Amino acid sequence: MRFIFCLSVVLLAGTVMPAGENWPRFLGPSGRATSVDSNLPLRWSDSENLKWKAKIGPGSSSPIVWGDRVFVTSYSGTGQNVSRTLHCLNRDNGSSVWNFKVENNGAEDGMQGYIAEHGYASNTPVTDGKLIYVFLGKMGVYAVDFDGKKKWEASIGKMSSNRRWGSGSSPVLYNDLLIVNAADEGRSLVAFDKATGEIKWKSEADGYELSYNTPTVVAQHEELVVAVPGELWGVNLKNGKLKWFAQTNLTGNVSPTTILDGETVYTFGGYRSSGSHAYPVGGKKDVTDTEKWYGRSSSYVATPLLHEGHLYWFDDKGMAFCTKASDGEVVYRERIDGLSRGGRPVYASPVLAGDRIYVVSRYDGTFVLPARPEYKILAQNKFIGDDSDASATPAISGDELFLRTGKFLYCVGTP
Repeated sequence: MRFIFCLSVVLLAGTVMPAGENWPRFLGPSGRATSVDSNLPLRWSDSENLKWKAKIGPGSSSPIVWGDRVFVTSYSGTGQNVSRTLHCLNRDNGSSVWNFKVENNGAEDGMQGYIAEHGYASNTPVTDGKLIYVFLGKMGVYAVDFDGKKKWEASIGKMSSNRRWGSGSSPVLYNDLLIVNAADEGRSLVAFDKATGEIKWKSEADGYELSYNTPTVVAQHEELVVAVPGELWGVNLKNGKLKWFAQTNLTGNVSPTTILDGETVYTFGGYRSSGSHAYPVGGKKDVTDTEKWYGRSSSYVATPLLHEGHLYWFDDKGMAFCTKASDGEVVYRERIDGLSRGGRPVYASPVLAGDRIYVVSRYDGTFVLPARPEYKILAQNKFIGDDSDASATPAISGDELFLRTGKFLYCVGTP
């Protein structure tokens, strides 16, 4: 087991969000990408159900929403010349409120490999309504207030993985802690005092390399779950020591976030042939033998959506999946009509609003499906004139959907 701790996540997953609430982090407030009462339009275009669009620049981070503000990051330049910007926009009309820009303070990896796919702004911000926290790879972690003023900053390392694919995980909040999976930059998981930036604990392990998923808190057991290549780790939230681990088939880079549902955690990722696992939480030491099921189907990048006993996702090869959460059995596996062939057509994770699932593709718009185990494309919505990639998972707040591409941030909703 490749785990060495120095000392001791995000919000509790397993609940869903009613319409009208904030969307303060990657995959929403519960980490489940779900807003059960939101009423989003089925169709939109440049002339239908588009409330506004704002120019922001490239990136694959998701927008977040708090009150009348929308926050999203972007980047410009490459390698040693890269800079990042945290944008604050007016939710009502998309106008710029302020921009917080961070110039290069240490070389980033060059525009190569998967960095060319996701860019240098891949980490979704998180907010508690007082400060916005942004993880900017080798440039570090920043806390910014709602007036765009820096409150603190902290270095998190300037290492690179053996593949030099850049940063991927998003920061999360738990009580008074800001947690960052700095797998690429420091082979570590770091907890900061969210008010001061003081490091409260830091875990270091070579096994973090290529772990790009955002960790999940299991509050009832006071543990943090993170997937790493070949293993799943449960970490004690009180002291940061390893509580349990399980050996998995998820070799290679692990990008999808683990999904908590009560006493079960689902994990996907690694190479596409690696499959998926379900494990009970709250264990001790080696829990490999407690595995609930192993399935051959998996997602390489997107975090699947769990809804009413089924898991849904589009993979990066253009296939739509639905599996049973009870045993991993495949309900459907369908080639998606309307997707560009070749390359990697989907990176974003699906989100649920009401009784529909929304999946953003990189170049062919957003697909809408029924939130039930029946494959059907209800709509395919695309903005004409925007030829940039759309690799980010959208945000939902109230009856509005916030989509970002490599050029614009869009607000979709019924006028």
